[in-house]
Amino acid sequence: MVEIMPIWDYSKNTPLYVQLYEYIKHEIQIGTIKPETKLPSKRKLSTYLGISQNTIQTAYEQLCAEGYVESRPRIGMFVTKIEDNLSCNTPLSNKPDKSIKLNEEFKYLIDFSSGNVDLEHFPYCTWRKLTTQCLYSDQSNLLLIGESQGEECLRKEISKYLFQSRSVRCIPEQIIIGAGMQYLMILLCMLLGKDYTYAIENPGFNKARNVFIDQGLDVHPISIDEDGICVEDLRKSSAKVVYVTPSHQFPCGMVMPVSRRLELLKWCEEKNGYIIEDDYDSEFRYRGKPIPSLQGLDRNGKVIYMGTFSKSLIPSIRISYLVLPQNLIEKYQKYLKIYKQTVSRLHQNTLYKFMKEGYFSSHINKMRTLYRKKHSILLSSIDKHMKEKTEVIGANSGLHILLKVKNGMTEEELIQCAHDVKIKIYPTSIHYNQCLSSEFPMILLGFGGLTEKQIEDGIKILKKAWLI
Repeated sequence: MVEIMPIWDYSKNTPLYVQLYEYIKHEIQIGTIKPETKLPSKRKLSTYLGISQNTIQTAYEQLCAEGYVESRPRIGMFVTKIEDNLSCNTPLSNKPDKSIKLNEEFKYLIDFSSGNVDLEHFPYCTWRKLTTQCLYSDQSNLLLIGESQGEECLRKEISKYLFQSRSVRCIPEQIIIGAGMQYLMILLCMLLGKDYTYAIENPGFNKARNVFIDQGLDVHPISIDEDGICVEDLRKSSAKVVYVTPSHQFPCGMVMPVSRRLELLKWCEEKNGYIIEDDYDSEFRYRGKPIPSLQGLDRNGKVIYMGTFSKSLIPSIRISYLVLPQNLIEKYQKYLKIYKQTVSRLHQNTLYKFMKEGYFSSHINKMRTLYRKKHSILLSSIDKHMKEKTEVIGANSGLHILLKVKNGMTEEELIQCAHDVKIKIYPTSIHYNQCLSSEFPMILLGFGGLTEKQIEDGIKILKKAWLI
């Protein structure tokens, strides 16, 4: 039944049938009730609204008389299709404000987004099978609200996986699962409070910086060098909490060596502060051996580890996690456990089975090989077509690179020229605390969600668009 729910105004002397008639007419005019829609019968609507059938009959008769609806014998009352444009009858407030930029559905041929992953090789059949298993009647408890920290079974699997792959030392009770990194960072800001001054890499992940600013925190940008965040500059600041991406600095791509990690841990001990370690895509490293996480090197319980399945699995699953030191998990239990879990229990349990039965490990190995090949094709294409006018930055790991372009164009001009040939590329300037003017702008190119042919074609098209 189409939903008809007028708000009765008993303060006026306007009869109910007139109010009902005007409500339905307005809904038809603005398109909420579409042509050929069958209106509820007098009996059903009378029961639903708690008014007499005679009131509804009178309103329907008036609508019929004006041609908004028509009665079809033994079938019911239907909204008529009116050719004339009725938008002139719509109140001004319902018209889109021309000053508001509406979302444009521009169709790009190739999108070099760093947030996309390869969907062609996602194990759809396996995921569907495991999801179905979670929906069996003996799993009906999954339809109820679960634990605020997330499903215990999944936290156990994450704990084992982190120890094996990243040398993270934790127990399931230290893990909090949440819908995306930004949600967990907001939770973390609430947990740490506003008494601390925060530091972030510059350039650094702009969405993390935005969360800190939106939470009303004092944020200090700290410069980076070839080894990551500059600890000497960090010491000069008043910060006691620092957000870093040591395994694959975002967006510049360098991997922080052990010596710098130990230096950063020493700073943390001196300040009696905290390090937020965002390990967003550490699974994909193409050169050298993996370096243990900061959390695994920490002996003072001062590193907060963050991870996500958005890169290693699929972005839409929205499953990320925090690993809190013991003192912070106790504080969470005391003050923040009232916040309900934000991730579907069905997805959590499907992921638990996916990890428990070995599918996740196999998937990671397969994707690591696939992304290494795509990464190689991207670099070779750039070398072949743009070598003289470009420089690749951060090519050792992850699902994106930075491309420094030396053709005299600004970042904005590079993006616009790419847009004109239906190629979507991304700016680097937004990741700086302040937009810095540079002789040679840098463009962020993600490759995870592209085919090998799209990568090669995209670079060829960009070469022509940029007149390189």
